[in-house]
Amino acid sequence: MLGWFQALMPKEARFFDLFERHAQTLVAGSRHLRAVLEGGTRLSENCALVSAEEEAADAITREVMVAVRRSFITPFDRGDIQDLITSMDDAIDQMQKTTKAISMFEVTEFDPVMREMGDNILKAADVAVDLVQALREMRRDAVKISGLVEQMTRIEEESDQLHDQGVKALFLKHRADTTIAFIVGSEIYDHLERTVDRFEDVANRINGILIENI
Repeated sequence: MLGWFQALMPKEARFFDLFERHAQTLVAGSRHLRAVLEGGTRLSENCALVSAEEEAADAITREVMVAVRRSFITPFDRGDIQDLITSMDDAIDQMQKTTKAISMFEVTEFDPVMREMGDNILKAADVAVDLVQALREMRRDAVKISGLVEQMTRIEEESDQLHDQGVKALFLKHRADTTIAFIVGSEIYDHLERTVDRFEDVANRINGILIENI
């Protein structure tokens, strides 16, 4: 009877499996977002693909929340599990907000700096995958995690610089004509920057978990 009951309970490894599955939606979402920033005939399709990944990520997040409630044993603090999966979900939510703004304002052409920020989002997603995988053996991979957190910080700092560079160029381009193009472009830049910020939140959450558990 006890064995049957235990078989129904989520195991510690289950959480890491779910984190890694969610991280893969971040990678897929970031690839589709980067494709959006190329414009072209598949722009709407790529926006829809970002939304599909966001829905898949939401389902995994709900699964984690249920597992937290049902588990007697968790790999680390329950609050940290909830905070981590929420920060991961916030990253793909922000990608979807970006594509919603693009669709709403019917943006079809993107500045080269926007595409550079898209490249940074791809890099950040890859770092997030590595961080989540290292979390499974956090004591063994503590040095690796610290290095990845530093890498994420550098990506975020570069993205801040790209944001400022892009907005300034946008202002110089449109200051003599309509302000609408500047306002819309600035909003797209802000969404892209916030996406990278959300990835940095993921790295900081994992770093906090590492500090608390080693």
